[in-house]
Amino acid sequence: MSLLEVEGLKAGYGPAQALHGVDLALAEGEALALMGRNGMGKTTTLGAIMGLATRMGGAVRLAGRDITRLPPHRIARLGVGLAPEGRRIFPALTVEENLRAAARPGPWSLPRLYALFPRLAERQRNMGGQLSGGEQQMLAIGRALATNPRLLLLDEATEGLAPVIRAEIWAQLAAIKAEGQSIVVVDKDLAALARLAERHVVLETGRVAWRGDGAALRAEAGRVAKLLTV
Repeated sequence: MSLLEVEGLKAGYGPAQALHGVDLALAEGEALALMGRNGMGKTTTLGAIMGLATRMGGAVRLAGRDITRLPPHRIARLGVGLAPEGRRIFPALTVEENLRAAARPGPWSLPRLYALFPRLAERQRNMGGQLSGGEQQMLAIGRALATNPRLLLLDEATEGLAPVIRAEIWAQLAAIKAEGQSIVVVDKDLAALARLAERHVVLETGRVAWRGDGAALRAEAGRVAKLLTV
């Protein structure tokens, strides 16, 4: 049984439809890379999985359970954690307060999160608004992990960050994946996504334009790159 099954998903915001029948599947412990140019439906897909976008058709199942009509807080309690685009940390709370605000019982304890993100350990008493962009992104990922999710959703994991910080975050995501964490990640770094994920999907105007495993991605890298840039 797949951990995540998305079938024929149609979704949008208000009356505006952005997804037109998206299918995704992810097994426990796998990572899926969701790619596409801006405005192609990646954020809407994550939002629809999480219950934040208006679902207009299709189904979303988590470990066989239909969550299509559940509100976001119930989906979160069932084990879906989101690090959203734009980070959306609490700027007036400290790093530690941000993490504790989301914490639920499980293996991702505060000491373990600090071991994964040493920069957060160094800045734990600083306010979220005092952090650099890279540190805020680490905090957003750490806050999502603090919920101890079965499925971690990462929207624009390294967008707008310096190369050295991007490399650090990709290494941390690889460590998370090595622990057996299931991940759906949106990003534009094709090479980094190829190293992290077993499954790869490209969206174009709210539809799946290409899908494949790592071998297919390597074999069709030119075609995929064109879909991401045209």
